[in-house]
Amino acid sequence: MSKHEDPYCLRSRLSWRLLSLQAALLVALVAVVVGALCASGFVLAERDEDRVIDVVQHALARDTQGGLTLRSTSELKQLRGETPDLWFLVRDRQGHSLSEGTVPAEFAAIGGGLDQISQARLGWQLFEDDPRKPAARLKRVDTDAGNVQIITATQGRLTGAKALVMTSLAFLGIALPGLLLMGTATFIATPMIVRRAFRGLDTTADQARRIDIHQRGARLSVEQIPLEVVPLVTAVNDALTRLDQGYARHKRFVADAAHELRTPIAILNTRLESLAPGPDKIRLQEDTARLATLAEQLLDIQRLDRCGHPFARFDLVQLAQSAAADLAPLAIAAGYELALDAPATPIETIGDAAALERALTNLVQNAIQHGPRRGTIGIRVSRPASIEVTDEGAGIPLDQREHIFEPFYRLTPVDRGAGLGLNMVREIVLLHGGHVSVADGPDGGASFRISLPQVREN
Repeated sequence: MSKHEDPYCLRSRLSWRLLSLQAALLVALVAVVVGALCASGFVLAERDEDRVIDVVQHALARDTQGGLTLRSTSELKQLRGETPDLWFLVRDRQGHSLSEGTVPAEFAAIGGGLDQISQARLGWQLFEDDPRKPAARLKRVDTDAGNVQIITATQGRLTGAKALVMTSLAFLGIALPGLLLMGTATFIATPMIVRRAFRGLDTTADQARRIDIHQRGARLSVEQIPLEVVPLVTAVNDALTRLDQGYARHKRFVADAAHELRTPIAILNTRLESLAPGPDKIRLQEDTARLATLAEQLLDIQRLDRCGHPFARFDLVQLAQSAAADLAPLAIAAGYELALDAPATPIETIGDAAALERALTNLVQNAIQHGPRRGTIGIRVSRPASIEVTDEGAGIPLDQREHIFEPFYRLTPVDRGAGLGLNMVREIVLLHGGHVSVADGPDGGASFRISLPQVREN
């Protein structure tokens, strides 16, 4: 099982990876340049004049007459062994001098004129003198023999520590500023580039947020998005296509089932009429009425979903009066009183009157079936455009009020019905742009309220 990875910021990851790549390339470039310079002897030469001066400085001493002499140190022996062309000239302020090797005539007598100079590099004029002549290094140092002046043009072998220092200086002088410059540019430019490249994803995300089950056929746009993201968007579109096809098959099945149910329900109602009056007949009539209403609601949802909004203006008061007249015999036979509270003037709204009447019928039938077989079931129509159905039953527990509108949900496992009635009511109301809710009734029991959009007068 793969380890779960948290989402990451693409801009930050790209910036750090680009910076790491740039640093590696820059270090490699500096290494190549330094290596080439070392090989050519241009800057980081294998040999160093200061090495000769350091060795002579530590080997210098005074003889018994006060003159200058060299102690036979191991460093001096090593320098003489590895440097065949070794030469140097040493002078003190008292005029004593000491030399070794072949001192060029140009430098043999120059020291006296530079007694006040602490250090200098003595070179040649380019194009006028022989460029093969080495430049001399002059440096005044403190030794065991006192302060002396050393002149040499011989370059001793470069030590490892000094080579490391010089390489570090080269890196700090060349690579580090470049790395800082490129790093700054990377952290500024990368977020801008990523944001610009993924700008089209914001539009695609907005399209995805607007996809709704009641507005099928929507697809995400692949325009102005990176090619790397196109396969993902295409896969999502393919998934949406499969979902639409499955939803269409489901809808066709439900519609066909509802059509097929209408005939046996009608036959069942006819046979129930021939039964003798009694509680069993009333129960069976209630159940068949609920089945007939449920089948019609299923057909209503299919029809409204296919046609979009085939709505017209109608009067809620008239709708409630029609439903109350149809349901009054059923309610009275079950032991209830059915009360209608509606204003004398019309309350108009826009929608499918037949579908909303069946939703209202379902709420009243639900009150009849689950009530205590006594009391009053009330239908109240109020402004701006709402219908309320109340009963005097046990009510709906607060923690279940959000669940009763879910399909196949029942308050108790032994409850009669499939648990689809209230879900059908909610679907019809939602298709009209309205809202259905449940609360406590004024005299106990439950109060279901359908709120519909108000009609705006032109």
